[in-house]
Amino acid sequence: MQISNKGLDLIKEFEGCSLVAYQDAVGVWTIGYGWTNPVDGVPVHVGMTITQAKADELLSEGVKQYEKPVKDNVTYALTQYQFDALVSFTYNLGATNFASSTLLKKLNAGETQVAADEFLRWNKAGGKVLFGLLRRRAYERDMFLGYTA
Repeated sequence: MQISNKGLDLIKEFEGCSLVAYQDAVGVWTIGYGWTNPVDGVPVHVGMTITQAKADELLSEGVKQYEKPVKDNVTYALTQYQFDALVSFTYNLGATNFASSTLLKKLNAGETQVAADEFLRWNKAGGKVLFGLLRRRAYERDMFLGYTA
């Protein structure tokens, strides 16, 4: 299974796209669609710029590293919508947070409604509740439950 266009659209909508590097809500240098890893071996830094084509490439290639932890850790048979929501969640929070989450534990136990509700708990950055994360988690939860199909 791989992320669908709906899943990519979810990531694009909530990450936004910046062709100029900026510091996110917790001070991490970011570029493109929420990209924080090096670009062609160069760490993201003040003044860095990329093209739209590079931003699209980083997203399409980079999202694969966030599909992998979902595939590797989920034992529950997922729908496409559930997979998309989980990849978006993992793209935003990282593989380590996903792998150690109660969301994953509840999902693998077959408690899908409880797992869905766990999305909503991940609404903070730097210890502060952020409106954008509230919106994103609600959308991911709805997608996970098939409400945005």
